[in-house]
Amino acid sequence: MRNGSTGQQVATLQRELNTAGFKLSVDGWFGDVTEAAVRAFQARVGLVVDGIAGPKTLATLITREKDKRLLGEKDLIAAASRLGIDIASIKAVNEVESSGRGFLPDGRPAILYERHKAFGLLGETGVPADAAIALAQRYPNLINEKRGGYAGGAAEWSRLRTALTLVAPVVAYGACSWGQYQIMGYHWLVLGYASIDEFVTAMHRSEADHLDAFARFIEADPALHKALKARKWADFARIYNGPAYKANAYDIKLARAYERYAGFELAKAA
Repeated sequence: MRNGSTGQQVATLQRELNTAGFKLSVDGWFGDVTEAAVRAFQARVGLVVDGIAGPKTLATLITREKDKRLLGEKDLIAAASRLGIDIASIKAVNEVESSGRGFLPDGRPAILYERHKAFGLLGETGVPADAAIALAQRYPNLINEKRGGYAGGAAEWSRLRTALTLVAPVVAYGACSWGQYQIMGYHWLVLGYASIDEFVTAMHRSEADHLDAFARFIEADPALHKALKARKWADFARIYNGPAYKANAYDIKLARAYERYAGFELAKAA
């Protein structure tokens, strides 16, 4: 829920905010006053201050205490400084390019197992072509030249567990996108991790570690980093998301998110 949302869910949010000490009219309208209360609550508990009442904010409203694994405002401020960009830019990227939550409800990091990446990594790790083809023929949902076979959510972990019985960890783990920013495991070396195991351990630790991997990814690609610094959203989206970025309007979403966050920062400074 965000500014402009309406309905019973908003009314429930307003009641929860009132229980947390705010004084809102429970009218089911997410306007400026409700957004300000959401921002104030997020700042109080250490969440990312974006004014959006998503799953993390709603869960923390109930517990009144932030899960230590969750991303916080201070993490984004540090990442913005590290990358040489303003806070509005990192918040725009965090909103548009992240999956929203780096961990599943059961506590495991969010992953997506990519069978076509596993097939390619077999060759890169020295597995003979005929052996890779034989695996693909026998286990097409796990080893395949074509993408697909997705199960989604926690079921992706079942695919990964089975893959680990068939191929080396560097292939199985490397074929997964990990965490809040869907960083592929096979990038572990260029991102500066000592091993794929160190990368996977970091992905289990916290969303701040997911953000660290994302920052490493940006730093490892000078063109991507330059586009982000210059806020050339089309260039950034094309490099980060691939040539199909226009179909999902990633550049437009990034530009609009940036304008919203930049406007808030200006208002806060006034």
